[in-house]
Amino acid sequence: MSLLRFATAEALFETFPELSRKISTEPGEQCPTVFLRTLVAAGKIEDAVTVNAYLLPRREAVWWACRSARATVGQIAEDRAAALLAAEAWVREPDDERRQAALEIGTKGHCDDPLTWVALAAGWTGGFLVSGPQRSIPMPQYMTARAARTAILISALSVKREQRPAYLQACVADGIRLAENGL
Repeated sequence: MSLLRFATAEALFETFPELSRKISTEPGEQCPTVFLRTLVAAGKIEDAVTVNAYLLPRREAVWWACRSARATVGQIAEDRAAALLAAEAWVREPDDERRQAALEIGTKGHCDDPLTWVALAAGWTGGFLVSGPQRSIPMPQYMTARAARTAILISALSVKREQRPAYLQACVADGIRLAENGL
């Protein structure tokens, strides 16, 4: 079952205008996964990671970030594992209690840790960006994509320089599979 929410890459960029500021390649009328493959073939792998993060539905984006980060972290120290485990728990059962638990862990994490960003990706899937007695602002749709992208790009820094392109290509391929087939 395809989870593609956008018929064209252009429609994806129209929904998320910030992509036009992050990606120099103009989207066209092609299927978004074709656009992703075109970016990879052109050697624009980090751009493909960015587009993939926005293409995926939130739950799949969090799962994608979890899987990608887990592939690079090896043995995880207990204090860091909580972030990844919270995000994975939210993917398995995406309820508000698990989302808030992931958000709490993510907001206390270190900004250089990809697992912090994985937890934030789950935490930012709903709720409010700002909540107060006068006005509440729902969490913007793009926040999960930003966090998932950040988690994957920071994860890539732990891979040897010569292996990064292959790692990121594998991440994009996994993201395309999730977009096309779901969890």
